[in-house]
Amino acid sequence: MREGESGFTLIEVLVTIAVISILAAIALPSFFGESRKNKAFSEVQPIFNDMRVRIEQYMQENGKYPPTVGEAIFNPAGAPSTTRAQLDVAKAEWLPIKLRLSGDDMVYCRYTYATGLANVGTNIGTRAADPPFNFTTPETDWYYILAKCDMDDTPAVLSWYFTSSVNHTILKDAEGK
Repeated sequence: MREGESGFTLIEVLVTIAVISILAAIALPSFFGESRKNKAFSEVQPIFNDMRVRIEQYMQENGKYPPTVGEAIFNPAGAPSTTRAQLDVAKAEWLPIKLRLSGDDMVYCRYTYATGLANVGTNIGTRAADPPFNFTTPETDWYYILAKCDMDDTPAVLSWYFTSSVNHTILKDAEGK
């Protein structure tokens, strides 16, 4: 060897590239999963807040919650996807709550709500009653709001978000999926 020469051997460079590749393979899916979670939650939170205010306002003005939409009708119609769809605030079933959103009203997730009387659970959908939400009828009139999202473009597993008149915390299931 000559004196004063320095540098990396081909083996050292290949090992370094392999280590960086392994770290990237571990980190990137996690990064994209967090990105999907943030995108969905940043949409769901303000819409849930607006819906909650509108449903409570209806209650104040009419002495009862608006007619239930239930889990059969989601707005916008159709399956959720990673592309945005128009939220139809003029849809007949949604007119009672006078939903108003800012921006272009384009959403990734699909939304619905259900209402009911105290101790009457006939309007509770299966998704709300099933784990992890476990919603049961309270001793007062009630409502819940439900969103389903497909943030990873795999419709086999959806992200679900839930809030209710009993618990205003936004509960999540399979978030970021």
